[in-house]
Amino acid sequence: MTEEWQKMMTAMMEQGQQMARAFNPAMETFRLTGMEDMIPTMSKDFMEMAFGRTYNREGLDAKTRLLVTIAALTVLGAQAEPQLRLTIRHALEAGATQREIAEVIYQMSMFGGLPAMQKALEIAQGVFATKGEDKA
Repeated sequence: MTEEWQKMMTAMMEQGQQMARAFNPAMETFRLTGMEDMIPTMSKDFMEMAFGRTYNREGLDAKTRLLVTIAALTVLGAQAEPQLRLTIRHALEAGATQREIAEVIYQMSMFGGLPAMQKALEIAQGVFATKGEDKA
């Protein structure tokens, strides 16, 4: 990463933080902790039943639905951190690879911006590390 690129990324992050403070100062200190402990990862069969067949029996399977959800949560940015972490865990359980998850997050940089993508990748890397998965 070049120095110019790093300066641009730093400036973009600072601007995003300033905008968040302007919109809702309370969000700067809001933390929802323990979400992972409250809702453990569901089994692949349950996710397929709930997300794959229940909502749209002939539509998307659970893995695809979870990848789409990761895309949406990435665009939402840091406000959806606990939900994104949980959805990444569920997507891995449903058969998504780390590479597929990362590609979905990369794609969302076009819609949510680079700071949202960077934050989502950091969250994903944290989940991957705790899951002990091989990078795919």
